[in-house]
Amino acid sequence: MGTADFACPSLTALDDSPLTDVVGVVTQPDRPKGRQLIPHPPAVKVEAEQRNLPVHQPERLRAHFDFLTELAPDLIAVAAYGQILPQTVLDLPTHGCINVHGSLLPLYRGAAPIQRAILDGHSETGVTLMEMEAGLDTGAMIRKVRTPIEPSDNAQTLHDRLAKLGATLLVETIPSYVSGEIEPEPQDDSLATHAAKITRDMGRIDWTKTSTEIWNQARAFTPWPGVFTHLNGKLLKLLEVEPADEPTGLAPGALGQADATGIVVGCGQGALRITRLQKEGGKRLASNAFLAGNPLPEGIVVG
Repeated sequence: MGTADFACPSLTALDDSPLTDVVGVVTQPDRPKGRQLIPHPPAVKVEAEQRNLPVHQPERLRAHFDFLTELAPDLIAVAAYGQILPQTVLDLPTHGCINVHGSLLPLYRGAAPIQRAILDGHSETGVTLMEMEAGLDTGAMIRKVRTPIEPSDNAQTLHDRLAKLGATLLVETIPSYVSGEIEPEPQDDSLATHAAKITRDMGRIDWTKTSTEIWNQARAFTPWPGVFTHLNGKLLKLLEVEPADEPTGLAPGALGQADATGIVVGCGQGALRITRLQKEGGKRLASNAFLAGNPLPEGIVVG
């Protein structure tokens, strides 16, 4: 079971493995996208159809799961499915349901573990393979794999790496798990944190935060929802930023040096250098190209 891109490597790995037999793929229904609201299939459906695998798309799994009874799976593997599995489905497979989760549980249970790990400034994250139960990402942990969060990482690069690590972890673990060789470890609920869903308005920059916090925000929200501020009342998207090394003494939101190396903005602590940006209704531009058509005097304030 899976819907988003994160699940595709797991589906591919399961289908390619000689030790597993994929009897069906369950994903969310096609959803309308774009201005014309044309229905688009989930990434997992596209991958499954390319592999000639049977696809099932119940609107609500809780109400429509008879097909699973007919499939009689020994194990259900889940990754980024997007629906809570009812107890009737959790109890259906011989070996239960297991989930590929993009964090080192019990840290970051919930919908946005990858973004939250970057946002909070962690230097390491990983994937947890866990048993599924009625609670949200609360099941016993089967195995984990760790990876550093590099300064060059954003949510997209980290997502792609974790998806591949999770797929490898899944296919390597299933044989020993179903044979009973692995004793899953209960989570310590006292250490749990929650990774709530990301919303568009979370991209707004608060310039009273430190330059590192804003830099982490920009990395966490790339590619979506991105980060933004306002200049002269107009929306300004910041596409590429980095902490400015040199001290500036600038007030939060005040513009300083603006040249080919970037546009420096004061923060609550330190300063941020903008190297690529996009004004409302405009093109995505490197800072030097932006400045050629939009001169910015020092001292002007964004926010």
